[in-house]
Formats: sequence, structure tokens, C-alpha cells
Amino acid sequence: MKRKMYWLAVALLVQSGLFAGTAAAEGNCPPGMYPIGGQGVRGCAPIPGAQRGAAAQQAAPPPAAPTTRWGTRWGAIVASAATSDAGAATGRLTKSDALSEAMAKCRRNGATDCKVMAEYSNQCVAWVVPDGGDAKALGGLGEGATPELALQKAQSYCENRAGNGCKVAYSACSLPEIEPI
Repeated sequence: MKRKMYWLAVALLVQSGLFAGTAAAEGNCPPGMYPIGGQGVRGCAPIPGAQRGAAAQQAAPPPAAPTTRWGTRWGAIVASAATSDAGAATGRLTKSDALSEAMAKCRRNGATDCKVMAEYSNQCVAWVVPDGGDAKALGGLGEGATPELALQKAQSYCENRAGNGCKVAYSACSLPEIEPI
């Protein structure tokens, strides 16, 4: 009977030691690892793919702060009805710079009635005038993302009963430019 009790006690100790060892192995494994072993052999092994993902997240540098931006560029068209003089400016940093330059060009031959026809930024502009025709013919101004779109819009305003259409008087773009911050 003593012998039976002895083996029963040994069996219980072995059994409880294995279960305790397994539980301890699970609790002792670091993140990204899982317990391995059995029958008294305990250890931790890496979870496939867990280390690569963690290392990649830790190694990725923060995004760099931008050092440039898109800067607005202005253009203007100014014309005199009395003398047909005109002036234009493109690619200026401010609207007032574009208007001042265009106005000065219009007045360089003595025109005193120069008026702003168009002021624009970050796009293209086209000005068409009647090609012959009568005094009631109308030209047009158009803007667009490309010179072709601006010209197409300007031509849509052209009215010339003589049938000659309109010809391009001016076409230019003042597109945004990359500048340092």
C-alpha cells in the first residue's frame, strides 16, 4: 500500500510540474514569441513574421517636413480703347506687381485711358480680336489650365458678322512655381 501511495504521489508531482511548467513558459515568453517544448523541455520561439513587422515599424523614419511649396504666380492684361495700346505681365509674385507692370507697358506710348481687361493667377489666358469685320464685332478673353483651353474659351466669345472670326492678340500662362518655404 505504501508503494502504491508513493507512485501516486510521484505521478501527481510530475503531472503538476508539467502543467505548471507549461503555464510558466507561456507567461515568460516575450511579445512576438510563443512557448515551445514539452515533457519538461521549455523555451520560446519567434512567431513567424512578427519580428520583421516589429523591426520595420521601429526602423521606419518619420516623414520629412516639406521644404518647398507651390507659389502663386499672377498675370494681367491692360488695354486702351482710344489708342489700342496694350500691356501684359506674366509670372509675377503678386497681383499688384502684375497690374503695375501691365499698366506701365500700356502707358509707355502715351495712352491715358488704360483699363484692366484681365487679372489671373495659376492659369493661362488668351485674348482674341475680330479679324476685319464691322464695328459691332466682338473679341473675347478666356482662361484655362492650358493655352489651348484658354484660346478655345476666348474664341467662344468671338462675334464677327463678316465671317472672318477672330485672331489671337495675346496668349500667355502664369503657372504656379515651386518655391522654398
